[in-house]
Amino acid sequence: MTIRYRALIIDVSAKSWELREYRLDEVLGPIDFGIKLHLEDVESWKRSPYDPSNALVLGAGVFAGSKLFGCHRVAVVFRSLETMGLHVSTMGGVAYKFIGCGVHAIAIVGRAHKPTIVFIRGSEKGVESVNFVNIEPHHLESIYAGYGGRKGAYALEKWLIDTFWDYISETHARPIVVGPAAWRTIFGALVSVDVDLTRRDLVEGSEEFAARGGPGSVLAQVHNVAAIVAGGTWRPQLPTTLLNMSELSKYVSDALGKDYSSAVTEATTKYRYDPHYGAGGTFGVNYPHYRELLPLFNFNSIYLRKEIRKRIADLIIEHYWKPFKEEVFEKSKVWRTCGEPCPAACKKVWRGKKVDYEPFEGVGPLIGVMKLDKSVKVVDEIDQLGFDAIEIGHVIAWLLESVYRGLLEPEDIGISERPILDPLLLNVDLWSRNAELALELVRGLVNKRTEVLKLVAELGIRRAAKILDDRYVARVSALGLRFEDLAIYLPFGSHGYMTPNFYWTPGFLVPIPITGRYWTNYSTTFMEPEEYAKTVFVRALKEYELDNAGFCRFHRGWAEKILAKLYECLGVSIDIDEHAKEMYRKIVEYNVKADAKPRFLESERAKDVIVTLATELGASEWESKFSKNRDDALKEWWSRFAKAFAELLGIDPSYAEL
Repeated sequence: MTIRYRALIIDVSAKSWELREYRLDEVLGPIDFGIKLHLEDVESWKRSPYDPSNALVLGAGVFAGSKLFGCHRVAVVFRSLETMGLHVSTMGGVAYKFIGCGVHAIAIVGRAHKPTIVFIRGSEKGVESVNFVNIEPHHLESIYAGYGGRKGAYALEKWLIDTFWDYISETHARPIVVGPAAWRTIFGALVSVDVDLTRRDLVEGSEEFAARGGPGSVLAQVHNVAAIVAGGTWRPQLPTTLLNMSELSKYVSDALGKDYSSAVTEATTKYRYDPHYGAGGTFGVNYPHYRELLPLFNFNSIYLRKEIRKRIADLIIEHYWKPFKEEVFEKSKVWRTCGEPCPAACKKVWRGKKVDYEPFEGVGPLIGVMKLDKSVKVVDEIDQLGFDAIEIGHVIAWLLESVYRGLLEPEDIGISERPILDPLLLNVDLWSRNAELALELVRGLVNKRTEVLKLVAELGIRRAAKILDDRYVARVSALGLRFEDLAIYLPFGSHGYMTPNFYWTPGFLVPIPITGRYWTNYSTTFMEPEEYAKTVFVRALKEYELDNAGFCRFHRGWAEKILAKLYECLGVSIDIDEHAKEMYRKIVEYNVKADAKPRFLESERAKDVIVTLATELGASEWESKFSKNRDDALKEWWSRFAKAFAELLGIDPSYAEL
């Protein structure tokens, strides 16, 4: 059996398409394909990221269509309007239906003349048709404003289901759409909610987002595409071992040296149900696990005494976590999957809304909100508008603190009052008033309500901060505080940046080519830079391998142990670590060419995330160095990390810049 990776290049300018096939020793998965296309074929690094050559690649791994648990994740590869370099984002379960369209991956190139919906239908022979349907801008706006009891991205998907029901019911397609945020900001996500074919409606709680780096903004602003609807009856050629559950269980059990079902159950305990906490999912476990190590009040918690952080953590558990635990694990018990059959059922639904740690942290404790009924309204608005929830959480926290510190006035960002961000108040009711301000900001950003919000929406935090430093120079001078000093990000090249996920860790602020994803060591730890580089390097490769194979990282506990063995089942004998290393080097090569090298930290808050952790964890030697000259010591730690990381990867240390 010769299995090839099948990809479809769709030119929305010419309304044409081209099928390509690759040997698995050339292209092992969607990220490989995306790197090859960007670096070698379209050479998108040569031009602006807004140029139509900035291909948006969306694809499944080669195990899609099999009976393996967790193997139907879709990876999205694109040049980010935020980082200015190559970026990867993923969304769960979508490949379960997408794979029917006749290929493993598609690439959108060119720019449609009008907002366009791309339909891809597959049959037993492969891709049967690719069709393009235009939608007038005013019609799209009217749908976003409200349709079928929903708005934004959710409304667009519901409209697609109703309008093209015959197509969707025949092909079992699951639409992938963008919301208003993708057209009006650089923080737009790709949004996909599973479709209930019986009810002709969206499956509540199964929504998925490919968001980090803003792939929705690339699809909308670069290619003028509002939605992709792909499905059909094609099934990839796979060995019976991966298609027959009893054969598969035996094969995996033999490879693991333990029962397959037990291995999956053990590996996904956190995401399903952890009896130690009486809860599950990222929200259910992270809050009682991290407690005083949680980032609060725009990471100002890193400056607080541990005793104060513990008192705030107790408030979070009592007012934020317990209502979730009681509703989801003791009363309603509504758990969903991402859309593929999976025993983890990681989607925990609270009163109709899927609750995950990071979206609810970003407009929850990060801005002082510790009431679930308050933050859920903000998260739902963010999701329906189609924002990257992590990025928008950083934007909101940064803007609110800028007002709180006096760099901005409420009217500068269109909010009705000053935020309450004093962590020493220990008053949940007062803090929770920030939720309404966050809701005003979310709506203000998508509508570019003020000049400040327009800057942030179009340029992102890093460039906007530097412009605001000049615009409000008197305030900056009087306070001795720059706008960027309240933001947390890793700079890339001249203009790019990426904000970290919500953990108190150096892992998202070290010089690596793709961050904001879990391609790093994000544990709360501090160690010598050479040792830390080793741990980041290992996780970067392993996470690359999982994403490229289409596996959900919640299954990493068993899947990455036998991934090479699974490829052997396809007739591919390959050192997947060496393969991932080679592809990772190509990402670095691309980013160097695209002026997206990681640069040393510009923000005082970002620097302090690392420095304060050394003190928190008792790294006495580095604590002493930081106390004598923080910046020099941090540059030493950061540059030694870069040198060690470069040696591990086999590249020149100049890939990063001090």
